[in-house]
Amino acid sequence: MAKVKTAYVCNDCGADYTKWQGQCTACNAWNTLTEVRLGSSKSTGARNARFEGYTGAASQSQIQDLSEVNLAEMPRFASGSNELDRVLGGGLVPGSAILIGGHPGAGKSTLLLQTMCHLAQQMSALYVTGEESLQQVALRANRLGINSQNLKMLSETSVEQLCRTAEQLKPKVLVVDSIQVMHVEDVQSAPGSVSQVREAAAYLTRFAKQTGTVLFLVGHVTKDGSLAGPKVLEHMIDCSLQLEGDSDGRFRTLRSHKNRFGAVNELGVFAMLETGLKEVKNPSSIFLSRGDQPSPGSLVMVVWEGTRPLLVEVQALVDQSHMNNPRRIAVGLEHNRLAMLLAVLHRHGGLQTGDQDVFVNVVGGVKVLETSADLALLLSVVSSFRDRALPQELIVFGEVGLSGEIRPVPNGQERIREAAKHGFTRAIVPKANAPKQSPEGMEVVGVSRLSEALEAI
Repeated sequence: MAKVKTAYVCNDCGADYTKWQGQCTACNAWNTLTEVRLGSSKSTGARNARFEGYTGAASQSQIQDLSEVNLAEMPRFASGSNELDRVLGGGLVPGSAILIGGHPGAGKSTLLLQTMCHLAQQMSALYVTGEESLQQVALRANRLGINSQNLKMLSETSVEQLCRTAEQLKPKVLVVDSIQVMHVEDVQSAPGSVSQVREAAAYLTRFAKQTGTVLFLVGHVTKDGSLAGPKVLEHMIDCSLQLEGDSDGRFRTLRSHKNRFGAVNELGVFAMLETGLKEVKNPSSIFLSRGDQPSPGSLVMVVWEGTRPLLVEVQALVDQSHMNNPRRIAVGLEHNRLAMLLAVLHRHGGLQTGDQDVFVNVVGGVKVLETSADLALLLSVVSSFRDRALPQELIVFGEVGLSGEIRPVPNGQERIREAAKHGFTRAIVPKANAPKQSPEGMEVVGVSRLSEALEAI
C-alpha cells in the first residue's frame, strides 16, 4: 500500500509545514494550520502525467527571449453581461479559471445561469451542479424566464468523472457549482475539507488550461466573509470575483480581488429583480436617491471605481457620548482612517469630537477604498456636529493629509464633469484638481487647506 503524504497548510497565508504547530511562523497567526493529504506518489504522478502544469504546455518547455514573445492580445469573447465583462477586464479568456464567491443568496448561481444560457446559444456550454438537482436548476430558469435551450446540464460531484464527460462534450465554457462539494478519488478526506478543495481546484484548473476551456468555480464564504478553503486556492486561479450585497437588499456589487487579464479595481452593479440580475448602466443614479429636504450630516462625494466615476452619498451622525470611550463606527469606510481624520479635524479644524460618538455610513452598501473620500467625510461630520445641513447641489472630494493640507486625487476633471451631468452646481475640490474653466452652470471652489474647506461651506 502506497504511503499517504500529508502537509499542514496555513489558511491565512498558504505557508506549508511538515508537522503541525500552534502558530504560523510566516504570518504569525494562531491555530490556522490545517492538515492536507497529498495522496500517494503513484496517484499523484498519474494525475500530473495527464495534466502537466497550469500553463497548458504538456510538451517540454523551450527557452525563449522575452523580446521574442508574441504580444498578440489573447482572444476574448463577450459573456452577454456588460457589467461582468467590465469586471473581468473586457470579456472571457479561453483557458482561464474564474472563482466567484459570495454569501448565500447573493445571486452567484443566478448570475452564472443567466450567463450560461446566453452563451449556450452561440457555443457549447456545460453547467455542472453538485449542490442542487437538475429539477431545481430547471425551475429557477423557468422562474427567471430565460431561454434554457442548448445548455448542457450535469449533476456530478466526482472531479474525474466530470473531466471525462467534459472531454467528450468539449465545452467552451464550464461552470462547477460549487467547488466545496467536489471530491477527488485519490484524496481520502471528506468533500469540503481543505485538501479536497485544494486538489479539486488544481485538477479542474489543469483541465481548463489544457483544453482552453473557460472555467467558473463557485465558492462559499466563511462567517468572516472570506472564501472558504486554503489561501493557495487564490494562487491557482486567474480571477477571483466577489458578489456582495444584503440578501434583503435589491442591489448587488461585483468586485474583482485578483485578475490576471485586467484591472482589479473595477466594479459591476446589478439589481436583483424577479427576472434575475439586471445590469445597472448608471450606478450613480441608484446611490443618489436622497430626500427632498436637506439633512445635517449628508453629503455627496465622487469616488473612482476602475474606469468610471461613481457618485455616492456619505452620512455622518455626531452625538453626545455617555461612555468613557466614545464610539467610532464606519460602515463602508476604513475604521482606522476615520479615527485619524477626526484627529486632523481637531488639530487643524478646531473641532473637538473627543466626547462625541461618531457614526459614518456610505449609502447603498458601497465600500469606499480610496482616499478621495476624506474631505467629504470630514465635512459631513462638521455638518452633523453643527446641526446645519449642507446644500444638496454640493459635491466634494479630496484627500486630507496629516498636516491639514488637501491633496489632489487622480481623474479630478472627470469627477467634476460627472457631477455636472447629474445637476450639481457647486463643488469643493483640491486646488490642484480645479479646472481652468469650470463646467457650464457649476461653481468649482479649489482649496488647499482644511480650514479653507470649512470656510467654504
